Amino acid sequence: MNGKNLYTEGLRRVLHRAGFDLVRTLGEGHLLKQAARVMEDRHVGVVLDVGANTGQWARAIRALGYHGRIVSYEPLSDAFRALEVAARGDDLWTVVNVALGEEPGETVIHVADNSQSSSILEMLPAHREADPRSGYIRDQPVRVTTLDAAVLEACAGLEPVFVKIDAQGYEDRILNGADTTLKSVVGMQIELSLVALYEGEPLIEEMIASVRSLGFVPTSLEPNFRSKDTGRLLQVDGLFVRD
Repeated sequence: MNGKNLYTEGLRRVLHRAGFDLVRTLGEGHLLKQAARVMEDRHVGVVLDVGANTGQWARAIRALGYHGRIVSYEPLSDAFRALEVAARGDDLWTVVNVALGEEPGETVIHVADNSQSSSILEMLPAHREADPRSGYIRDQPVRVTTLDAAVLEACAGLEPVFVKIDAQGYEDRILNGADTTLKSVVGMQIELSLVALYEGEPLIEEMIASVRSLGFVPTSLEPNFRSKDTGRLLQVDGLFVRD
């Protein structure tokens, strides 16, 4: 998620202060509720939250009734500290300070002013124009591992698996490092771009075809990021289930 759901996040905070939980007001067709239903119907044993930021998505699926194991991966040091706080007291929620990719090693992540737009890839002008707060402000060296290696270390044997990937254009590289894990995956939520926002990222058509080739079918698409000036839809969240 980028700094694209600012209205929703702002509304969520206002309602929370007033004693309401926005998650409870989501319609049955909302992608988050559909994802939670997949977790229930497919008897998911572990959810892999890739690109967790401060734990917003994991908290949402908890609120929607998922009570199983969650493993959240977040490379940004500042976001990870907030993620640790969010997971505190939840014995079934593990957090790991690492980036995921195609192969293990080290790299540099570009840290965005709004945190959520941070990426290993270079940001393109279309993104900065759509959200001026998304520009990069510094770089941070990070350790990289593959999803296969991360699962082997943290949650081997917990099946079936649901994977959420929010990696700012790096989703395809993460899937390339998940050959073994994908055999146990029954559902995925992936961020998809309609317009190139990061250098070298695959667009929605290519990603859907790629995920289909892995044995999954798209069941829901939900608007995620629009240009603040034009309202043009730039990114969606996609829900995929094992065919």
